[in-house]
Amino acid sequence: MKRGVLQMSGAVVDILQKVERMPAAGEEIGAEAARVSAGGGFNALAAARRAGADAAYGGALGVGPFADIVRRALAAEGVDVLQTQAAAGDQGFCVVLVQRDGERAYVYNAGAERRATAADLAALPAAEFAFALLGGYAAPETGEPDIFGDWLERLPRAVRLMFDPTPLAARVGPARVARALGRADWVSANRREAEVLTGEPPERAATALARGREGAIVRDGARGCWLARDGEPVRHIMPFAVTAVDSTGAGDAHIGAFLAALLAGREAADAARFANAAAALSVTRLGAATAPHLAETLAFLGERGG
Repeated sequence: MKRGVLQMSGAVVDILQKVERMPAAGEEIGAEAARVSAGGGFNALAAARRAGADAAYGGALGVGPFADIVRRALAAEGVDVLQTQAAAGDQGFCVVLVQRDGERAYVYNAGAERRATAADLAALPAAEFAFALLGGYAAPETGEPDIFGDWLERLPRAVRLMFDPTPLAARVGPARVARALGRADWVSANRREAEVLTGEPPERAATALARGREGAIVRDGARGCWLARDGEPVRHIMPFAVTAVDSTGAGDAHIGAFLAALLAGREAADAARFANAAAALSVTRLGAATAPHLAETLAFLGERGG
């Protein structure tokens, strides 16, 4: 029997501060709350795990205080770390500013999570998994070898690939994105990423991204998501109204919950509704890795008539 989700995108540390508003240039303001926790590729892993899926981390881990935070978080979620050789240096980090209305801004500093080698990837037991999850944050910068693109070419077809473009899709170059899209069985992108990839608004972008593959989701924030299957009419999966505290990591919660629901045997539209519920719950909490556990999501759906 195959395992669940193999996460290839790098885990980092999020340094999150809640602020009344974004500071102007040269201005100093005080934070209303702060969190330091594992983030990046950890978020979708935690979401899948909490939704009942088996999950493992195939990305790189370094040595240092930030890497220690990530290791402890992975262990707490019961996530296996598959790369046994520590990468050089400490894990990267992301400074996140979150306004009172839930909107946020990021400043990312790369670290050991971007230092995997082709040999590291080749040693992973990828064939054991039902799904691999790859995001744009895993891709090396333009000019570096495209080790993930090479790895995807060798990934067995029996392993279904979920590709999450992330905001970095526009920076790593169209050729690298095309390699990932060419192998992807599913694509899950937020509205802005989908528009970058297709030049289309969400509904048509979902249809375009689903062409030639199993399906695609365009996550549209408080408007829910658009689900497209190749050759079928696109479907709008309605959102759940909640009071947002912090939208950081909501997309990750959606992706992890969607994969867990597919692995549990749910049909795609039902899995997307389940993912909408998990993402809605996640934005009611401060922090990035705030995806709910399975019982919470099922109770929420029960209350909302799901």
